[in-house]
Amino acid sequence: MSAPDPGEQALLVVIDPVARRVDGESVRIARDVLRGGAATKICLPEGPEEVERALARRGRRRPVVIGDDRALLHVVTVLHRRRELADVPVSVVPVGPLPAVSLARTLGVPLGPVAAARAVLDGMERPLDLLVDDSGGVVLGGLWIPGGGDGTGGGPDAPVGPAGPAGPNGSAEADEGGAEAVDPAGAGSGPGCATAEGVPGGGSGEGHQPWWSPAARTARSALTLLTGPAAAGRVPVPGCTRLRVEADGELVTDLDRPVTRVSLTAADGGLAELAVHTHEAGHPLRSRARRVTVSGSAFRYRADNVLAGPVRRRTWTAVPGGWRLTLPR
Repeated sequence: MSAPDPGEQALLVVIDPVARRVDGESVRIARDVLRGGAATKICLPEGPEEVERALARRGRRRPVVIGDDRALLHVVTVLHRRRELADVPVSVVPVGPLPAVSLARTLGVPLGPVAAARAVLDGMERPLDLLVDDSGGVVLGGLWIPGGGDGTGGGPDAPVGPAGPAGPNGSAEADEGGAEAVDPAGAGSGPGCATAEGVPGGGSGEGHQPWWSPAARTARSALTLLTGPAAAGRVPVPGCTRLRVEADGELVTDLDRPVTRVSLTAADGGLAELAVHTHEAGHPLRSRARRVTVSGSAFRYRADNVLAGPVRRRTWTAVPGGWRLTLPR
């Protein structure tokens, strides 16, 4: 194989420390394939500040993430905050067990290191819609409320969730994500409503674990095996909470109608697809809107399989073609 022409492709390859720890062989394979087809600069960050510095100094290099969904989300969020996301194509080589790479699989990225690396080199950029919230957060796949603690409570409308057996690094972590910290004691108040405090993983201590810490992410494997999809025969029982949901300023449901679940995904045409499951209705209330606001008692939500909150109010706005992802031809 001939050496790559630096004038053709220049890549900034950000290798997640957890990926290096969990599956170093896949990381090595992906790195070698990328080096064989393009001029690459390798970044081995040990913290989020190093990722941000590398992206700020990348020049004309195209960012490539080798790691799980959380590593991809961090790079996308940094580019969004730098107002560069719409103009910079992003690539990812998923490394890690399901559900840690379930978002990448949902987006159409191959899960094998060779196939994913070849897609980075030979694939096509595809513009994709996304959701942004009023705290600066970015949602690529979708979200649902209440967030739950194990990734299994999303139900049939859950946009992105675990897609296979859990393994090391398989559990999603709580992340404040810029959310307003409040006392969640009022969540789920009202007759017939279960509170959110009994949800595993919902405690405030989860939010203090840094996303880049390998120990923090791999130490949850035992909990994941107990609470994830591999827990045979477990059927989640939905609770309910009192929320006010508005779509483009129009009221969808108010505090007097307890809801069991709210899901939101980016749809075609620059709109968000909203589904609200109320306590008494047999079918969800569905609508499409550019902007969706949820407010009420403190609630948690799970965006791209990452737990956030609690918050009292959050607004999500659909952004058409808000980012570009390299996918196989």
